Amino acid sequence: MLPAPTLSSYLIVGAVLFTLSIVGIFLNRRNVIVLLMAIELMLLAVNMNFIAFSSYLGDLGGQVFVFFILTVAAAESAIGLAILVVLFRNVGSVDVDEINQLKG
Repeated sequence: MLPAPTLSSYLIVGAVLFTLSIVGIFLNRRNVIVLLMAIELMLLAVNMNFIAFSSYLGDLGGQVFVFFILTVAAAESAIGLAILVVLFRNVGSVDVDEINQLKG
């Protein structure tokens, strides 16, 4: 039987996810889809830390805050994907370097 996960194990997983998202941003600066996915992974890592601390401290404030963060992240993803669709229709690629061609 496995022991119950502790606060430090949740924080380590959150730190690993956050580090992977930072690496994803720095390694790939050309593809907008990968950048949006890395930003979403970063937000999910922060949310995991909020939930871990909220559970550890016995306060529901962190979990309520996570719902607000997820709402803003969903809106950010929808706007980012809409901009991505416009970019692909006008330019034919999803490179970050070609976003300046959308200026009107």
